[in-house]
Amino acid sequence: MRKKIVTLLLAAAVLCFTAGCSDKEESEDNENTAQEAEEESVVNDEGLVVAVDVDNLEDYVTLGQYQNLTVEEAPESEVTEEDVDSYIERQLVYNYAPVEVTEDRAVQENDTVNIDYAGYLNGEAFDGGTAQDQDLLIGSDSYIDGFEDGLIGHKKGETVSLNLTFPEDYSNADLAGQAVVFEVTINSISQPPELTDTWVAANTDYDTVEDYRQAQKESLEQESDNEYESQVKSDLFQKVTENSEIKDYPEDALNNLKSDIETQMDSMYTSTYGMSLEEALEAQGISQEEADQSIDQTAKSYLSQYMITQAILDAEGIQLTEADYEKALEKFAKLSGFSDGESMKSMYSDMNVLKGNVLWNVACDTIMSTATITETQAASTDEGAAQ
Repeated sequence: MRKKIVTLLLAAAVLCFTAGCSDKEESEDNENTAQEAEEESVVNDEGLVVAVDVDNLEDYVTLGQYQNLTVEEAPESEVTEEDVDSYIERQLVYNYAPVEVTEDRAVQENDTVNIDYAGYLNGEAFDGGTAQDQDLLIGSDSYIDGFEDGLIGHKKGETVSLNLTFPEDYSNADLAGQAVVFEVTINSISQPPELTDTWVAANTDYDTVEDYRQAQKESLEQESDNEYESQVKSDLFQKVTENSEIKDYPEDALNNLKSDIETQMDSMYTSTYGMSLEEALEAQGISQEEADQSIDQTAKSYLSQYMITQAILDAEGIQLTEADYEKALEKFAKLSGFSDGESMKSMYSDMNVLKGNVLWNVACDTIMSTATITETQAASTDEGAAQ
């Protein structure tokens, strides 16, 4: 169990290590991180961009077969009209302002209700349980279980009594697991906008519903293509890793990676929980030795990828200047669902990690160019019926 906790702690920190611990929405902290990261040079002393900068790479890794590999993959998912409908519905619900309902109807899923509420524990109002003029999207799971569902079926102007229970792991220990009553008044009900030509022309870059639907379908198809390509590349690189031998780890590169990971872990716990890494480990009953072992394993995993990546680039005679790297970054950003390289940079707290991933993609393009990709065969209907 302790090993599992260490792994979870480290996994969370590694996400921050790669993605800067933030959403795609820009914030002041995120901008500062991006500005600091952009000051880091991605080129070495020779003016080249490399995944790992060591002399005699062959002393650390023996590259195995990377050409003419074969992988079996599930067929790429087909985008259906139902997929497009669901995607557009999510866009209307989450990305556009709702429209107030004028007819006399009850609250339903995906409505946004404006409410006043007061929470009571043993008949007494509890701290933090009272608020007015709050907008709540039904189905967002923003409040405790039962709160949103309890409003469905009720109308504007009604006051609803909700008998609920806070979860056992609720952050406020005084309320965790406690049965409470919320008195909720529904002030107004709003719904997602209706998809019409008029609305599309006023709120999007398209003129008609048909044009808008087609654009969303193409976006979903591109996303499906990208996911398929990423999966194929990941599976191919895994085969190369299995075919290769890591003989040793360059000491300086390994120590730098471990230091970076530990710094990101400390930053994550400070910003999220208000405690240092040391305090977080102590709270979980994890020794520094156990944490160090997990950090070491994670750093070696990263470094193994970097060394195999560089070995492939060397074998192919691929050398990237900074200009070449920027082009490769743009390509990798599109594959990863970003609009451009700059927006992807803003999500990374460490440009060396981003650089490693971009070069990994370059290496994978080479692997993929000679690979054979076969599709898995689904079991026949007759076989399924026989079983």
